Amino acid sequence: MKNKQEEKKMRVSFDLDEVLFVNPDYVKAEPALSFPYSLFYKERLRLGTAELINALQDLGYEVWVYTSSYRSIKYISRLFSHYGVYFDGIVNAERHLEEVQKGHSNILPQKVPSRYGIALHVDDESVICSYGREYGFDTYRLDGPDDEWKEKVIARCADVKKKWDRINMPADSDKGNDEQ
Repeated sequence: MKNKQEEKKMRVSFDLDEVLFVNPDYVKAEPALSFPYSLFYKERLRLGTAELINALQDLGYEVWVYTSSYRSIKYISRLFSHYGVYFDGIVNAERHLEEVQKGHSNILPQKVPSRYGIALHVDDESVICSYGREYGFDTYRLDGPDDEWKEKVIARCADVKKKWDRINMPADSDKGNDEQ
């Protein structure tokens, strides 16, 4: 029997641009990194990003980035490490093209989170969110300023996890204690 640490965790992914990276003129943002890091890392994180990602991981979720950006995985990882955030996985445009699109004659969407076992993807683009049903992942659309975005994402994760748990329940776990 698996113990709690061996259980498969539900994966949640976030887009970068306009979701985790925002324009501070329109959306509340974390303070810019201090010098000299601010010279290299120009992006500003949505206010509460580090708190949310760490909270999701504390709740037992794997948290990934899935972006159509060509920023390197190393760059993304290092930038977020300055905020105390460490992702469980990162998919950028290069990785997506190599691992998802490669070998397919038909053009796939720029993000297919289910190919990485991601159950919930948070994005600002309605077209990406519309692919969820067809490609087997749930979505949460985060578009623009929202002071309650962290609470809403956590609530959406909990809703998707109920469905995910039903789908991923081991076949023998529904037998009860009749066999004793």
